[in-house]
Amino acid sequence: MFHHQKVLQYPAKPDKPDALFAKQMQEILGGQYGEISVALQYLFQGWSARGEEKYKDLIMDTATEEIGHVEMIATMIARLLEGAPVNEQEEAAQNPVIGAILGGMNPQHAIVAGLGPRPTDSNGVPWNAGYIIASGNMLADMRANINAESQGRLQVARLYEMTEDKGVRDMLSFLLARDSMHQNQWIAAARELEEKNGIIVPGSFPKELEADNFSHSLINFSEGEESKEGSWANGTAPDGGTFKYEEAPTAHGEKQELNPAPEYMYPK
Repeated sequence: MFHHQKVLQYPAKPDKPDALFAKQMQEILGGQYGEISVALQYLFQGWSARGEEKYKDLIMDTATEEIGHVEMIATMIARLLEGAPVNEQEEAAQNPVIGAILGGMNPQHAIVAGLGPRPTDSNGVPWNAGYIIASGNMLADMRANINAESQGRLQVARLYEMTEDKGVRDMLSFLLARDSMHQNQWIAAARELEEKNGIIVPGSFPKELEADNFSHSLINFSEGEESKEGSWANGTAPDGGTFKYEEAPTAHGEKQELNPAPEYMYPK
């Protein structure tokens, strides 16, 4: 059950309208690593979580928080569009310099949404459910969450540098802080799961069914040998195995040959 309160999780008030920045901010709303993505990713992970209740509770805590972030960013976009009516922009665009700036406005903000946000990225590409990861494996999902929050925080940081608006920066500062917490919590949860179930996913797959002689070899498949200087080519692997470096790839299979296609496939 969800319960909506008519108050934002954090203030979302720009100092002045900025239609172009409203378009740019769409990325952290409806982009691949935007708040819509993480909110739904965590919800679907939580709804299918099995095992220890503390992990499900952690995921659902964060999923519900992210719904609030969607509302904050959507509100900020709408307020950035307020006071920037299309006719004034068209008049301003008669000045080539101003026109070059305002020309970046997302026309769907006016035509489709009536100066409101859209479930799209900064190029107007609709949000896609394929962005979310909910595998049913808790460690795999925690690692996906670390990536999602890392990419999301990176994009928020870049947006912060792209504006001087103090109101926008204030909200972005809050999102940066929450993304820091979320990265920390997912890393902590992943480490705990690694201690319980091992580093490799899935940890329960029978080791004897794996071609183990290929499990720890870094193979030089690209020009140059700089990669052999890394810890991933020498010493102990995170799962306890021993890394080794292979100077050149070796073919272990046979020549690729196919039987003739039947005539009804018209191969000629």
